[in-house]
Amino acid sequence: MHGVTSLQSTTGFGELLRVRRERVGLTQQVLADHATLSVRAIRDMESGRVQRPRQETVRLLADALRLEGQHRSSFEAAARRQALVEEPRDEPTAPPVARGAIVGRELEVEVLTDALAVHGDRLVTVAGLGGVGKTRLVLEVARRLHLAARWSVRWIDCGRQSVAGLARTMGERPTLLVLDGADAGVDTALLDELFHRCPGLRVLITARVPQPLPGGQVIPLAPLPTPGPELDHDPVALAEVGAVRLLLSHLRRLRPGFRLEPEEAPAVASICRQLDGLPGALELVAGWSTVLSPRQLVARLADGPFHLAPPPAGFGGRADVGAALGAALGRLTLGQRDLLERLAATPGDWSGEDAVELSGRPPQECLAALHELLASGLIRSVPARDGVRFTVLNLCRRLCGTGVYAELAAAS
Repeated sequence: MHGVTSLQSTTGFGELLRVRRERVGLTQQVLADHATLSVRAIRDMESGRVQRPRQETVRLLADALRLEGQHRSSFEAAARRQALVEEPRDEPTAPPVARGAIVGRELEVEVLTDALAVHGDRLVTVAGLGGVGKTRLVLEVARRLHLAARWSVRWIDCGRQSVAGLARTMGERPTLLVLDGADAGVDTALLDELFHRCPGLRVLITARVPQPLPGGQVIPLAPLPTPGPELDHDPVALAEVGAVRLLLSHLRRLRPGFRLEPEEAPAVASICRQLDGLPGALELVAGWSTVLSPRQLVARLADGPFHLAPPPAGFGGRADVGAALGAALGRLTLGQRDLLERLAATPGDWSGEDAVELSGRPPQECLAALHELLASGLIRSVPARDGVRFTVLNLCRRLCGTGVYAELAAAS
């Protein structure tokens, strides 16, 4: 019985409900059906949104989970204890405030929020190319968990802050620890200590290349969807595509009253395609919209997107478009670079089997290299009816086999 006592003394009712459900192999839907409750009710209890479950609800859950004896007693006691616990007097710590609204990432926000609050994942890494929007996505997830579930958020900028002594400052309140920009890796011993000391802790990491972590989940973040040429002359449909939505939001911020007119729609679509829907690159090019029209920007990008400098201070934009690509290229092995160049020379999209045939390497070796290219953000998956297919970023196609490619790879 020691295990039962330990579990119920260190775990809130929502977490205990999730553990009991998963131990008997029930999904939230099946448990809801057996207990004659709604799936939403199960989700709200497991995520901590419902702090005081009704006695009848607890009884129905215990019956559905077939809990008896000490297991049932501890389950019901955890619910009573939850009902008697007062809200912590201290306010939960809020995350940093984002510069603006997030655009085009609604699905990713929902998936990541559910992974942490509903499915109970304790360690998640968001990986992707520099400028793809990892930090902005995590900011939105942290904001939602803070407001909806009253989680505290501890935000660590790994490029500027140390995590030394962090364990001593963690309390028992449900907390999201964000390790932003953990490109140099994460101390697994520290994570073990944090999880041991803080049962309600969730850790969310952003990194350009994910570090293998025991029990961790990795979510690769791709650039925003870009429009196909068939939408170039349909401003209404074009404005619904993720990359276009983001670009228009930047243009309207810098040029109040800007409207997507039919004559400018093809240029806006072309910008999004040339820059692969990379949020950082779209912000950079939008910074020049105060002095250049979309059609003029297309011409500038055609001359060389990797040499488009950031606009003057105060007009938005980030680092050189090629910097993130150069850093990603510099991390590749010679074999991975060779495969990338071969794939970049192949028009259109292709499957994993196509890549194996093109490379002439053993399947396992080629697919492992393909996995690394996807994790690095240099290739992306594309919608397909006949399985998973991929394409090389347009920016990578322009880099491969050129002097700029060698220059960026050497600089990184």
